[in-house]
Amino acid sequence: MHVIIAPDCYTGTLTASQAAAAMAAGWGRTAPGDRLTCLPLSDGGPGFVDVLAENLDGEVHGVVTTDPLGREVPGTILLTTGAGGRTAYVESAQAAGLHLLAPDERDPTRTTTTGVGTLVLAALDAGARRVVIGLGGSGTNDAGAGLLAALGVGPTARLGRGGLALGATTPDDVAGLDAARDRLRGVDLVIASDVDSPLLGLKGASAVFGPQKGASEEDAQRLENALGHFASVVARVRPPARDLLTGALLKPEREPGAGAAGGLGYALHLLGARRVSGVEAVLDAVGFVDLVASADLVVTGEGSFDWQSLRGKVVVGVAEAAARVGVPVIAVPGRSLVGRREAMTAGLSGVYAVAERPDQVAASLAEPAARLADRTARVARTWSPTAS
Repeated sequence: MHVIIAPDCYTGTLTASQAAAAMAAGWGRTAPGDRLTCLPLSDGGPGFVDVLAENLDGEVHGVVTTDPLGREVPGTILLTTGAGGRTAYVESAQAAGLHLLAPDERDPTRTTTTGVGTLVLAALDAGARRVVIGLGGSGTNDAGAGLLAALGVGPTARLGRGGLALGATTPDDVAGLDAARDRLRGVDLVIASDVDSPLLGLKGASAVFGPQKGASEEDAQRLENALGHFASVVARVRPPARDLLTGALLKPEREPGAGAAGGLGYALHLLGARRVSGVEAVLDAVGFVDLVASADLVVTGEGSFDWQSLRGKVVVGVAEAAARVGVPVIAVPGRSLVGRREAMTAGLSGVYAVAERPDQVAASLAEPAARLADRTARVARTWSPTAS
């Protein structure tokens, strides 16, 4: 068999490359006669640049940026050159990632995306005419105000102090928005996100993702109010356009993906960006469909296969892409909270969690690579005709 091993990262435990290596080791132990192709993937979150750098002919440039609390951290941008000129790939998690914060530092009321703006500026300074920004895994909830400050929209002292401070913004604080848009004229700004949620509301950034970043219920409500105020201030400076067909207002806070990365998608929409599925952008870049056409099976996975996975993350993206050429896909996640019927509807032929019961989670987290390899080895006995 030709088996493609194409996982995402297992958040907090294994990078996508580490996960692929562990899965390959397990599969090879049971079915040494199979041909294995490792293809680590990303949906725009942590590992976005590393995954693309492994598969694209480009140059990785180091950038000194800042983390969600303003401390200097190393970052990278990937630069490629094609018929349309230079493309830069930027990973927002390198500057805004939750993994950059210790547990007691996780406070989305004060974390900022200013460092993401630094990465985007580096891409522009390198001559990129297309900038693809991967969103995901953030520890921020500031509607991208920090990024806007870094790009000259307003003062960092007002926009770079976290989401809660946005409740006091005024039109003067975003007076440079049109100038920033002018600077980006002619640049194809692309949002690659795994989340299609809006900025505000019950499915928005603060309500859904704020608690995952350390916000209490009260914090999430205060952030919702602050981000709503900020959006209304922006609308006074730059009124939303109207749909030419329906006449409806095209409010950027309602755009799909505006709520991604704590509202970073909203700020990028303000600057004229367009959104694509993060996993689809990666699959296209690495030529996944052509590669999978020669395979007999695809094995994918991620840390937690849950309801969010069904809304555009790697596992489902891989299943949908492989279905186009009739190749079955199975998943080996750290844990699974999705029922068999839902998994089958998503295109998966099987889901085999490392931690099959709640009492196995701690052990799988203690030895993630070994446990993932062991589970994959057992799965190979079911799926490979060469299994010993």
